[in-house]
Amino acid sequence: MDATAEPAAARPERDRFLAVQFEDMPAQLATGKLGIWLFLANEVLFFSALFVSYGVYRSHHPELFRYASQFLDWRMGATNTLVLISSSLAAAWSVRAAQLGNQRTLIRSLVLTVVLAATFMVVKYFEYSHKLHNGVGWGTACNPSPELLASLPAAVRALPVPEHLGTFFSLYYLMTGLHGIHVVIGIGLYVWLIVRARRGHFGPGYYGPVDAVALYWHLVDLVWIFLFPLLYLI
Repeated sequence: MDATAEPAAARPERDRFLAVQFEDMPAQLATGKLGIWLFLANEVLFFSALFVSYGVYRSHHPELFRYASQFLDWRMGATNTLVLISSSLAAAWSVRAAQLGNQRTLIRSLVLTVVLAATFMVVKYFEYSHKLHNGVGWGTACNPSPELLASLPAAVRALPVPEHLGTFFSLYYLMTGLHGIHVVIGIGLYVWLIVRARRGHFGPGYYGPVDAVALYWHLVDLVWIFLFPLLYLI
């Protein structure tokens, strides 16, 4: 036996998370970060197409978009904006806790991120259900109920209901729905991180997954920060 060979028992605990194609953890972390940034660039292109579609439709139908935005509750949108900003802070906190090896803070911040993300989805559920219950659906299914029309400001009630109101809400449901799917995926990823964190998998030597998921989550939050004023504050 080679006397210079390092006994398996003497290897650092973090080595069990080192992929076979890497020589050390810094190389694995750098490669993983490059991979997540490339993925996020693809996500930016994906959502950019939706924002361009929004811009084209709004430039052709500005009055329609101003009228349709009156059906959206800006207070719910603002609440969800604050919730997601808070969740981004919790996500950043989790990365720092993993880097410092603070397991208790790591788990708490991961759980807090999940709670805030779930809160966002609950608010979105009530917002969707209220609209659908009052006839504000997708495309040709958009026929606002008299009760909902009566709740609009007097200046808006005096205007005729636009013929293509469903165009706005098709974009609304498409953009917020796809964003919501990304939120649900993020919740799943954070639950996975919580399970691993409880097993003590993360620390100063290995925190790549926590960092990668946090970057994804920051992008999800950033998309909403653009959606909120474009849809609710027209």
